[in-house]
Parts: sequence; C-alpha cells; structure tokens
Amino acid sequence: MDLFAKLETNLGPLGKHSELAEGYFAFPKLEGEIAPKMKFKGKEVLTWSLNNYLGLANHPEIRKADAEAAAKWGAAYPMGARMMSGQTDLHEQLERELAEFVGKESSYLLNYGYQGIMSVIDSLLDRKDVVVYDSECHACIIDALRMHMGKRYVFPHNDIESCEKQLQRATKLAEETGGGVLVITEGVFGMTGDQGKLAEITKLKAKYSFRLLVDDAHGFGTLGKTGAGAGEEQGVQDEIDLYFSTFAKSMASIGAFVAGNTQVIRYLKYNMRSQIFAKSLPMIFVEGALKRLELLRTRPELKDNLWKIVNALRNGLKEKGFSTGNSNSPVTPVVLNGTVGEAATLSKDLRENYNIFCSVVIYPVVPKGMIILRLIPTAVHTLEDVKETISAFEAIKEKLLSGYYKTTELAISFGE
Repeated sequence: MDLFAKLETNLGPLGKHSELAEGYFAFPKLEGEIAPKMKFKGKEVLTWSLNNYLGLANHPEIRKADAEAAAKWGAAYPMGARMMSGQTDLHEQLERELAEFVGKESSYLLNYGYQGIMSVIDSLLDRKDVVVYDSECHACIIDALRMHMGKRYVFPHNDIESCEKQLQRATKLAEETGGGVLVITEGVFGMTGDQGKLAEITKLKAKYSFRLLVDDAHGFGTLGKTGAGAGEEQGVQDEIDLYFSTFAKSMASIGAFVAGNTQVIRYLKYNMRSQIFAKSLPMIFVEGALKRLELLRTRPELKDNLWKIVNALRNGLKEKGFSTGNSNSPVTPVVLNGTVGEAATLSKDLRENYNIFCSVVIYPVVPKGMIILRLIPTAVHTLEDVKETISAFEAIKEKLLSGYYKTTELAISFGE
C-alpha cells in the first residue's frame, strides 16, 4: 500500500471537516494590530481568542524594546546552538531572572514551549522510570510520554484519590525496576481553566517518593501574588521540583524555560537534545523577554486589570445561566452540549451577527457531545467589551433553548 494513500481517505477527526472548516473555524485569519478588536473576513470583531493575558503584545514599551533589539542584533545573532557558539551574557541573565522570579535555584532557557517540555521529559526519563500524570495534560506532555519506553499511569483529571492509587502502583513498579517516579500535571489546564491540584499532590510527598513536574503555561504571570504562577497561588511553589512555562501566553512572545535545582538544570543543559542540536534563541526574543519579565515584576496593575475583566466576564456569563465549569484562572470556558455541526453554527452566528470572535473547541480536544466556547480575557479588554459580549450570549441563549442551532443549514452540512 502506498504510504500516502491512507491519508487521502482518512484526514483524521479534525481534518475530516477541513473542506467546510478551513479558513473560518480552522486556520482563521485575524488581521490588524493585536488588540481586543481586530478584523475577520473584513469585519471588525471583538476578539476573545488571544492568550495575550497581560496585554503585552502591543504594549508601547514592549514594541520599543523589540524594535531596538531587532535593529541592534538582527534576526540571526547568536548563530549556532548554545553549547557550540550561541551562548551570551543576556541568555544567562534571563535565566537568572526567571529562576529568581519563580523561586528556583536555576533555570534553562528553551526555544519553544511544545518542543521544550517534550525534550525535558524525554531527557529526565529512562525505561526504568515510571510516570503518573493527569488525563487532561496538554498534548505536548502526552506526546512526550508516547516516547517514554517505561511504564506510565494516568489518573482522571484532578482526581487525587486516583492519583494516589496510581502512585502506589508506580512506587511498587519502580522498586522492582530500580527507577524513579515522576508526577506530571499542569498549573492551569488550558481548555477548562481549572488549576491542577498542586497542594493536594504535594501532600502525597509525605507518603511516597516522587518528583513533581508542573507545566504552568497559563498560570505564569497571571496567578499568585507576584505572578509566579499556580504554585505561588496555592502556597506550594517550593514543593514543585521542576517548573515549566512558555513565553507564548503572558509574555506574548516565543520561547520557554524550565526551572529547578541547580544540579538538575545542569543535567538538562547537557542532555536536552532539542537544545543541544538547535540554534540558540535569537537575541530579539531574549532581550524582549527580559523587558517583558521586568514589566511582570514592576507593573502589578497589569495583572489587576486582567482579573477585573476575568471576574466581570465570568460573573456576567454565570448570571445569564451559562456554565464556566470549574475555572479558577483567566481561561473562561462556556461549556455546552452539542454536536460538531451545532458548534459550527453557533460560532458562526456569534461572529457574523454579534461580532464576537472566540475559539470553539470540539472533539477530539474535548469529549464527544461537548462544546466549549473558550474566551480568553486580557488586561486590555474593557468593561464595555464585557457588556457587549454578555449581551451577545444572552441573545444566543434563546436560540440554544429553541434548538435553532440543530436545524440550520450549516449544522446539517456537517453531517449532524
């Protein structure tokens, strides 16, 4: 059989909708300056789909720093991998400042979030080691565990009783193999917005020997008194053995980092293949990250403004009878039941008739029969934006109750 033949007949659970979805529901083009209001299909829409939590993407100080760095360094410097020819004082400075910000001894700068955490996990584990992880961990973690040649145990999302049972199994197996146990969870789960139960998991350290890796992509900069993330928010930052985050959310940029004790970070520096064999993060992003981190430290009003919008939006949605699940982070999901066709029709109605652009999440990202309209508040949204959005959701509620979205042409065209 020709390798490509199967791809022509089976595009996968998302790809099978590509002819109808592409350019609108999948791979939509938002145009204009990154802001609450952008252009989609030539029309201005109120946008709730950008992870620009603190509004740094177009902050004037950030734009100035980025432009100056680009003019000073160009896009190439430094050339080569860091181990060979790509190390600079500014890379090291950023690592020191990141480690201090999240309360760890050391940190290591990474080129990308997805690739970065995959490589962290791959470097840490050998076939003797055992992993225990939350069922709703991000795809980057799942992909890393697919490469793991040892045993792994999964527990239902935030189910601490099940987590302990899996730890018991993992501990027993690790004693037989001579390996260690790694528990992996997230500070904030990006689709549902609820925090990982870090405080409860760390309490299990009194009974079991394991190390804890936390992916806090959505918590970094948004949670905790100083913005150091979900661990700080829950009072257990010191109990997190490896703290990981990306710059793609609160920092509105590219890059990532992992932080922990000095010896473990030194090990990762000399064993992470994705960094050893990849070009160093360009100076544009390094200088830009230093400026962004400075604003995280010195401008608490950015986080305060974010939470003002989060609370107004979430409370308004709840008052109109919508469920936002168990979210206790800025991620604001509107959880509905329905088919792929209904999700498409509802999303199109919001965009075309109410000028509200938010991401629609369907199977296989969430279970079959569930729809999530995922809203991401930012510090640069306004209370007027919230009011406009709540009014739109109030209007679509009547259509939901009447079954309107089940019978429209678009829903039918998706084969629902």
